Amino acid sequence: MQEWNPELYRQFEAERTRPAQELLARVARQPAQHITDLGCGPANSTELLKQRYPHAAITGIDNSGTMLESARTRLPGCQFEQADIATWQPAQAQDLLYANASLQWLDDHARLLPRLMGLLAPGGSLAIQMPDNREEPTHRLMREVAARDAWREKIGPEAAGRVKILSAGEYYDLLAPEAESVDIWRTTYFHSLPSPASVVEWVRATGLRPFLAPLNKVDQETFLQHYQSEIDLAYPTRRDGRVLLAFPRLFIVARKKI
Repeated sequence: MQEWNPELYRQFEAERTRPAQELLARVARQPAQHITDLGCGPANSTELLKQRYPHAAITGIDNSGTMLESARTRLPGCQFEQADIATWQPAQAQDLLYANASLQWLDDHARLLPRLMGLLAPGGSLAIQMPDNREEPTHRLMREVAARDAWREKIGPEAAGRVKILSAGEYYDLLAPEAESVDIWRTTYFHSLPSPASVVEWVRATGLRPFLAPLNKVDQETFLQHYQSEIDLAYPTRRDGRVLLAFPRLFIVARKKI
């Protein structure tokens, strides 16, 4: 798959960082020495952790070299490592594991989440935010366009296979046996964007990547034109000339038993 593009990702940094802020706000304020940002990206979420825990040892991990390069430039005082969340093993038990918009890219959550809880120190917290937008027009239309005859063989079915996250009840059942408390909530943000083209720019940095990766540059542009035509219909212009992008997200904060 093509590398992540930090500059493209940061086009909507304020909107992407707001859920990270709201996730951190629900984490209990308690001393923390060892913190890891799982899937840190360009460190917009790591920066929030550093502001709240200025004296903690904070590590950001990501599987993208370009994202990590951007993160190191942004926060030279933090440690950043290239690693796969699914197999990463910290040297010390963690006081806070923070995963903002990263775990939806990994499968087998029934195994993954209990494993992450096992990496926490007693009383430590696992804080997770995941987009819950697989059935929103943005993502449904990606799959529909890719399934057309012109694209089916070029893109393949794997692109449409992004993990379908579990229900709130299923996550609760996975985490509750080892948790002192499990806080779960779902929020739908309505982002005011300048145009339907801005919707496409938003998802080009994330959800569209698996669909575009198998294509050459000419085919990428043609696919985007087809996709843009569908987005234009799905996101009508409001009275002020802008469009509203509905973006549901699932949040979880689980505190490990002491």
